[in-house]
Amino acid sequence: MNEKSIGVNKKNNSDYRTGLICVLACQLFWGFCPIYWQALVPIPSWIIILYRMVTMFVYSYIAARMRYSREEIWGPLREKGVITRYLAAGLLLTANWSTYIWAMTTGHMIQSSIGYYIEPIVICLFGVVIFREKFTKYNATAMGLALIALTAMLIHYGQIPGVALGLAFTWACYSAIKKSTDRPPLIELVYETMFYAVIAVAAIFYIETKGIGALSYGVPGKYALMFLSGLITLIPIALFGSAAKKVTLFVIGLAQYISPTITLLLGIFAYKEPIDRVQVISFAIIWIGLVFFSYGEYKNNLEQSDS
Repeated sequence: MNEKSIGVNKKNNSDYRTGLICVLACQLFWGFCPIYWQALVPIPSWIIILYRMVTMFVYSYIAARMRYSREEIWGPLREKGVITRYLAAGLLLTANWSTYIWAMTTGHMIQSSIGYYIEPIVICLFGVVIFREKFTKYNATAMGLALIALTAMLIHYGQIPGVALGLAFTWACYSAIKKSTDRPPLIELVYETMFYAVIAVAAIFYIETKGIGALSYGVPGKYALMFLSGLITLIPIALFGSAAKKVTLFVIGLAQYISPTITLLLGIFAYKEPIDRVQVISFAIIWIGLVFFSYGEYKNNLEQSDS
């Protein structure tokens, strides 16, 4: 093996290690995020969401400007269809994070974990239906078991697990749109947040001047802490974007079960959310499905590596 080949292998190994660190850091950060959102209580979730929309744009733009020129950031908006595409992506991203923040601050951590467990299965379903991707017996088994678990919860509680399905489907739809975009992740985040940040600024100005906003709760420390909400959102997304370029999709897919597991444990043991036998059984069924799903992705990854 010549020196050039050795140098390439070292670089590939280094990139892989960096990607692995990034994906693990992303999932650990995401898993412990509920501690931050809980720290903002008693400020209502809808107010937190408004501030997150604004600060997410601010932090995204600052990060983008550190790497790209103004023309590189704003120039692509002149292309046909770009604004419409990112309006839709931003709406789905806002809906997903709004549902998540509401769940974190209103005692629905366990249900949010269910949503993030079934999310990769829903994304896989979208891939099969929309993009005609390969459908395997492992995917089918995982989807069938997830459906059984959701049906059990539906019958037991007499209502649709809205938080779980809302999180899973909004992120799956967002992922489907992102499949057709090719801009740098930071620039895309600027596009996805800027339209809604304008609306949020107007809403914040109105509620604060009317005395019904975050300032009315008389908790200066929590109010100051709320300005980190955009950064708390941006960090895991940036880590994820970096990891996606350096490790396989199988590694990313397997690692993403870390964060909902941490959130589940926090919900049960730290915040004392009630969990009953039906939820435990449902989690077990979903986890069995995830084992099939992960094994199928592993086999697919091996086949692609050999070809």
